[in-house]
Amino acid sequence: MPVPRGCPYAPPAEHTRLREEAPVSRVMLPTGKTAWAVTRHEDIRSVLTDPRFSSDRAHPDFPALSPARADPPPNRMRPSIIMMDAPEHKPARRSVVGEFTVRRIAAMRPRIQQITDTCIDTMLAGPRPADLVQALSLPVPSLVICGLLGVPYADHDFFQERSATLLNLTSTPGEIDKAVVELKSYLDGLIAEKEKAPTDDLLSRQILKRRGAGGAASEEDREDVASLALLLLVAGHETTANMISLGTIALLERPDDIAAIREDPGRTPAAVEELLRYFTIAEFATSRLAKEDVEIGGALIRAGEAVLTFGNTANRDPEVFENPDELDIERTANHHIAFGFGAHQCLGQNLARTELEIVFDTLFRRIPGLELAVPFDELTFKDDSNVYGVHRLPVTW
Repeated sequence: MPVPRGCPYAPPAEHTRLREEAPVSRVMLPTGKTAWAVTRHEDIRSVLTDPRFSSDRAHPDFPALSPARADPPPNRMRPSIIMMDAPEHKPARRSVVGEFTVRRIAAMRPRIQQITDTCIDTMLAGPRPADLVQALSLPVPSLVICGLLGVPYADHDFFQERSATLLNLTSTPGEIDKAVVELKSYLDGLIAEKEKAPTDDLLSRQILKRRGAGGAASEEDREDVASLALLLLVAGHETTANMISLGTIALLERPDDIAAIREDPGRTPAAVEELLRYFTIAEFATSRLAKEDVEIGGALIRAGEAVLTFGNTANRDPEVFENPDELDIERTANHHIAFGFGAHQCLGQNLARTELEIVFDTLFRRIPGLELAVPFDELTFKDDSNVYGVHRLPVTW
């Protein structure tokens, strides 16, 4: 289990101490194995751009954050692009990266705006207090990613429940395996339908790309599309949903910042970047395994040794960010690594940024009197998850 955050907004004090006193050091994992903890911004960027480090999460020595993940369940899904190294990774990423270009995401803005307004309409028409997680934070990115992929939104409860199991660090091996099997079965059926009757969505386009001379995709290609779909479904709603909730909490404590972005929405993109840096919700998403001996930050990491990259401490590194523990929506030099770095940098970062900008602009413009409905101390944060966030966010207005 990760070390709980003493302050919900800050990295664990022990992680900050490591960055200051032993920025590349050995730590004990919950599995009983050891790994190198890399905590400085510069060193982490070096790890993430060095091909001598592997992203193969199926490798038995890849660092696991819970005992249930120490021994991977039976291989029921083909590796997704985040698990691939060169040379397989580049063509696999190239095949889908066009779906997430700035131009394509810009074309989605009217639909994202419509979804956001509809969710806020429903919340305003309902009882107070409302849970912002269920009313806005989850449905906006869920509806967007379902529409992009071509997944029926009516099935969102099914995949959200199983996604939560995959992300929860207390899930047992049996629970994880069951969730993977059920998700794979669901996606296999969906992809089979799209192969028969393609529609205008990402999964249909991926299937069409893979059709061979006989007019059908191979079983291996179908499995590749299913793995991609699983990755995008989980990453496409959980991460942005948690950032919406956390960003709302932080901004509600800073009414001057809300006033600033309400008066000038041109400030919102910088505010979003700062919130991404400040929270760094997927702290260990970019861990690695050394394939060769590599020196990082003066320490020799041997082939076969695991590396945890502490994105949270990197994004609070005083060598890179002035007053790093302050939330400053006017910050301009913001080279954060909340989306990772290098060849595996998050595919959906343009989409996530756009969703966050639209949600924050719309929420605080349409509900200027928004406030927490419970004391801050009563909020429960996700210290038990691979993606940090808040379980519920009661608000009123």
